[in-house]
Formats: sequence, C-alpha cells, structure tokens
Amino acid sequence: MENKVLTKNFGLKDSHLLSVYESTGGYQNLKKIFAMQPVDVIEEVKNSGLRGRGGAGFPTGLKWSFVPKDSPKPKYLCVNADESEPGTFKDRYLLELDPHRLVEGMIICSYAISCHNAYVYIRGEFVYPKVQLEKAIEEAYQKGYLGKNILGSGYDLEITVHRGAGAYICGEETALLNSLEGKRGMPRLKPPFPAVVGLFSCPTVVNNVETISALPYILDQGAEAYRQFGTEKSPGTKLFSVSGHVNRPGVFEVPLAYSLKKLIMEDAGGIKDGKALKAVIPGGSSVPVLTAEEALEVNLDYESLQEKGTMLGSGGVIVMDETVCMVKALTNLAHFYSHESCGQCSPCREGTGWAHKLLQRISGGEGRAGDIEELQKIADNMAGKTICVLADALAMPIWSYLKKFRNEFESLIKD
Repeated sequence: MENKVLTKNFGLKDSHLLSVYESTGGYQNLKKIFAMQPVDVIEEVKNSGLRGRGGAGFPTGLKWSFVPKDSPKPKYLCVNADESEPGTFKDRYLLELDPHRLVEGMIICSYAISCHNAYVYIRGEFVYPKVQLEKAIEEAYQKGYLGKNILGSGYDLEITVHRGAGAYICGEETALLNSLEGKRGMPRLKPPFPAVVGLFSCPTVVNNVETISALPYILDQGAEAYRQFGTEKSPGTKLFSVSGHVNRPGVFEVPLAYSLKKLIMEDAGGIKDGKALKAVIPGGSSVPVLTAEEALEVNLDYESLQEKGTMLGSGGVIVMDETVCMVKALTNLAHFYSHESCGQCSPCREGTGWAHKLLQRISGGEGRAGDIEELQKIADNMAGKTICVLADALAMPIWSYLKKFRNEFESLIKD
C-alpha cells in the first residue's frame, strides 16, 4: 500500500523532530480546524468511521459525542499509552518515531470536546518513548502549538505526561483514571461512563495512542480519503505487531480486511526455519486462538475475525509453529493474568490463580482425570462476572485452547 496513515514518516531521518514533522505537513491544518465548530470536527471523525484501536473497537466520534456539551465542569482527554497487552508493541513506535502526530491528534480531539487539560498515561517501562514524547511536547509549546491562545485562536491546551508503575490493569480506562487521580489502579463500575463521570468526576474521553494518531490524517485529507482503506464497517488502516516464529517480526501498517496469511507469509517473511504453522493469536494474548487453517483464510477486520470466534483486539499477532506445546502456551498466559489481576473481584482474583495452578499441574505431567472439565468450569465462572474484562481475557483463551487443541491436554493427562 502506497499511502500510509500512521507510519509514513517512520523512514525519515530524525522523524521525531518538529522540523521534520512540519516539513511533511504537520500542524498545518490547525488554523483550519480552529475555524470549525467543535461539533463539526466530531462529525468529520464520525464520518470517517474511525474505531478505537486499543482493543474494544468502539466508534471514536460517537464516543466523543457522549461528552455533555452543557456541563459546567471541565472536560479532559486521557490518552492511553499504557501498552501492556502481551504481543502488542505498536504504540511505542508511534511515541518513539512520530510523537508529534500524537500531539497534533490530541489538539484536534481536545478542541472537539472543549478540553483544555489533556493527559498521556504512559507505561512505566516506556522510558525512551516517554523521553521522545516529552521532547515533542516541549517543542510544540515553544512553537505555540500548545499553551495559551494557540496560533491566536483563543483556544488553550495544556498536556501532561503521567508515568504508570507497571500495572497491566491500568490499561483499562477506568483503572487508568483512578491511577491518574493517585488512587489504586482498580477498575470502576460502569455506568456512569467516563464520558459523563471520568477524571476527577468530570466528563472525560479516553482514547488509545493509535486512535488519536489517526486524527491528523482524517482532518487533513477528509473522512472519505480515510474510508478508501478497509471496509464499510471497518474503515482505515491498522498497525499490527507481529511476533513469534516468523522470519521478520515487527510492526506493519495495512488496511483493515488485509489477509492474515499475507501478513504472516509475505510481510513477516513466513514461518521461521521452514517449520509448519500451528496456531495464531490475532489480537493480543487475551483473544481466542486460531488454528493454522483458520488463520490462513481469515481477513484482519472486526467482522471477519468475529465470524471466526475471535477478535481484532489490539492487533498483537502472535505466530506459533509446530513445535509449540499449547498447554504450556496457555499456562504461560494464565501466569500473566493471575499475576496482573488487581484482586478486586473474587471470580478473577481466585479464578486466574486457580486456573494457573491447574495448568501448571497438567503441563508438568501431573494432570488428573477431570482437570479439563474443572478448567472449563473455572473459565465459565469467571467470564462476564467481574467489573472489567481481565477475567474474560483468560477465560476466552481457555475456552479456545481447550476446544481447538483438546487432544494435547488429554494426551498430557493420560500419559
């Protein structure tokens, strides 16, 4: 694909600098945007069909429109840069290589929802991305793109970068808000939703780095230009993080509805060492796994993956070859989710740990008759019964691994 929306500057020397970003047209449309009514900016984003790229896939413009316009309270934008989903590493490259695209996107979103204080909640381990982002913000302040009376428009915006402390749960939007407020990073009950009662009990929009980074293109080229990529229901491009047993792992920007087979076999260079493909996780570790047969015939869009019983998620494509023991792979995932559960809800707190211990026993060759049924029962009692979806993030892999690779579990227990 010739036209890139998010990664077109990645190959440029010093792509993180303001001068380079401006030379590619960056920030040139701000005056035009400030001349528009905020509601018209929201409408343009709605028309583009942009959906949240953090995992949920909720329509972005629609989410913004939920922010009450007549509220006397201040409004906030919180950018979720707490990229912690195993298999996902796309946002860090946007932060490192083109941070001004995110800054401009934040200005656009903040103007659209009448926000004057925006936050970036960045993963604690992202030391270098944080340095790059803070340099970009400083450059934007110096050039008058941030601060008071931006470009003489009368519009003010301050951006603050807040570093997390390494908790996976803070990638969930309400846990992120609690952490920003100095509380324990635990999810909140919804409703009320953040758009009405969010940061400091004020109307708040929470969007992912990749989502916000798509805005400069949409407002520059227009909604129709963005819709030339992808499908009617899944428009635009998407960043996919490809890892595992491939010859060329990395981040690839492709239009939605792109062939997963082509992404793995051509863009990522095919399976390492000439081995056979066994399974693929298409959207980060929390989504149901695909068999090799399913993976080689599915397209990468929300609807196609849903038909296969899985999800696009955050676009973390984890490729597994024929040497992988699926029981050990699931045990590894269970260890992660057990460790990262915040402990607020007992089905998640107890269920993730219990599932991990059971899987450890099976993968260690000490499985017993009835363990598979017990594992299924644990997953059934976790899914949909907690405040956030962390319990589901383990339950869904358990269901899919047991359904598609049950023979491996039975073989380990039997032998």
